[in-house]
Amino acid sequence: MTQPVLSLWINGKAQASAGTRTADVFNPATGQAIRRTPLASKQDVNSAVAAARAAFPGWRDTTPLRRARILMRFRELMQEHRDELVHHTCEEHGKTREDAAGSLQRGIEVIEFAMGAPHLLKGEKAEDVGRGVDCHSLLQPVGVCAGITPFNFPVMVPLWMFPVSIACGNTFILKPSEKVPSASLRMAELFHEAGLPAGVFNVIPGDKEAVDALLTHPDVRAVSFVGSTPVAKYIYETAARHGKRVQALGGAKNHAVVMPDADLDFAADALTGAAYGSAGERCMAISTVVAVGAAGDALVGKLRDKAEKIKVGPGEQEGIDMGPVITAAHRDRVQKLIDSGVTEGAKLVLDGRGLKVSGREQGFYLGPTLFDHVTADMAIYEEEIFGPVLIVLRVKTLDEAIQLVNSNPYGNGTAIFTRSGAHARRFERDIEIGMVGINVPIPVPMAFFSFGGWKASLFGDLHVHGMEGVYFYTRSKVVTSRWPAGEEQGPSSLSMPTLG
Repeated sequence: MTQPVLSLWINGKAQASAGTRTADVFNPATGQAIRRTPLASKQDVNSAVAAARAAFPGWRDTTPLRRARILMRFRELMQEHRDELVHHTCEEHGKTREDAAGSLQRGIEVIEFAMGAPHLLKGEKAEDVGRGVDCHSLLQPVGVCAGITPFNFPVMVPLWMFPVSIACGNTFILKPSEKVPSASLRMAELFHEAGLPAGVFNVIPGDKEAVDALLTHPDVRAVSFVGSTPVAKYIYETAARHGKRVQALGGAKNHAVVMPDADLDFAADALTGAAYGSAGERCMAISTVVAVGAAGDALVGKLRDKAEKIKVGPGEQEGIDMGPVITAAHRDRVQKLIDSGVTEGAKLVLDGRGLKVSGREQGFYLGPTLFDHVTADMAIYEEEIFGPVLIVLRVKTLDEAIQLVNSNPYGNGTAIFTRSGAHARRFERDIEIGMVGINVPIPVPMAFFSFGGWKASLFGDLHVHGMEGVYFYTRSKVVTSRWPAGEEQGPSSLSMPTLG
């Protein structure tokens, strides 16, 4: 049976790729290819950039209020088509319906933030900085922007980028993962239906050829990226070398520190969801628990009991807690890391290898896996597993826990579970991580704050969405003005002017 082939979205309409390369899009729950996506060529990238560049002057000159009204209508259409977007996410990624709906909602909240463009883009003004001299600042769009997004959040992560960029007056090219293209293409159709002018938003699924063309194109002014650390580093270095501003969010190894005084039932329940939700394929998943002192034995027992009850199967099926991982190759990689944990001497408390789901035997499934007595020199600690594997390390004190977390090269998210305000305050001040949870396992900020990590989890200076997103997608301009009457001009001077 011939699989349907998707289109690109360029200049306000669906169109075929100028190239001939395509890739299978799989349903991970069944292991079957369900459609094909074009892999955008350099010529396709040039077409998308040309469309975005041509649309930029008119969109830049559209008032922020009118931009906000189109975003309002886009939000309404996203709400109306929730079930369709959830289905695309479940079908191509494998998420459960509940998880897909939750991530969709978090993305819609970024649209709601961006709808505040008339307020967000206000500058500052100071009168009489000198005699008869005023000063004010402007926030102006940068031009054509590009976003390169990963497979694990087909709706939410693109929505971290393009609504804010477009609200600021830029035009945008989205390069979604070729593994999950359908939701991004559907959002482009909905945005067009909302009244967005042709060329302002373009979608070109593709692989490295499209990425490199965007990174080196002289008309692309800013690049946003979310993905693995090695690729984030490459994106940052390549785009910056070509004169672009870059925000490149990389990988993670998120630790949760559990103190002996914590409510262990609450902590175990929260950590189970944080570790195994979305099959662990989240950059904010808690993959590492640091049990302090006497917390260890009881906590591991509770984690095992809860993980054993997780029901694994097709994400769109009722009653399923956890779906498959994204590809067979990724499943095999995670299984090899589990093998290495056993070989290196960690205690395998719960083994998810070899899981088969009845009626879905070809699906890309792994069961929840739990390791105890892991040490920092093991591969399962050093590598970002990005799968349903939770590891437990043990330390004696909070000082040791903080040192362990801070010694890790990643700095995306972390959490502490405790009843002690003193412990929590110490942790939030001393920890070298970008996003911190206090009895909150996945501290993803709301849209009006900014999302981003430290160290090897971020390349660039500004995080996504929130006000840092606004600052990334705008350039500031400062205007100093004087309107002197003829008799006030005075003699000219060659010295450095002072205004006070």
